[in-house]
Amino acid sequence: MRRQSVTILMADDDADDCLLAKEALAESRLANDLHFVRNGEELMDYLYQRGQYADIELAPRPGVILLDLNMPKKDGREALREIKADPYLRQIPVVVLTTSKTEEDIYRSYDLGANSFVSKPVTFSSLVEVMKTLGKYWFEIVELPLEGMGDGYAQRPSQNTSG
Repeated sequence: MRRQSVTILMADDDADDCLLAKEALAESRLANDLHFVRNGEELMDYLYQRGQYADIELAPRPGVILLDLNMPKKDGREALREIKADPYLRQIPVVVLTTSKTEEDIYRSYDLGANSFVSKPVTFSSLVEVMKTLGKYWFEIVELPLEGMGDGYAQRPSQNTSG
């Protein structure tokens, strides 16, 4: 079994949710590199290594994306559609982590290619449990593509414009 640190990229505009996720990951003892973006445009800039994310050291290819649906500029649904339409990005697992529990959002997320849909827990202890479970599943049980671990961007042509 491959047990390496996998970069987690969390796309969420709520600073409190990001802080809680960071603390929950630490509490669940996951030794993963966690990066944050605040909206769908920043997410795509990160993934395409544009602008402030042009340096691979500061923006390594994520092994998993935690995606909020309701974000400004470009929402999670639009970003998910773009990620799963790109042959260089679609292998990255996307876990929708959102406050929404509507059937429409669940069905639409899976239709757009989400790998999982998780409603954000209300309490910190529940969030820790969710992070432990996600960590165990994505980083211990399943096999991720090797390029999701490290600098898989090397084979990827640069995208200089937004989609």
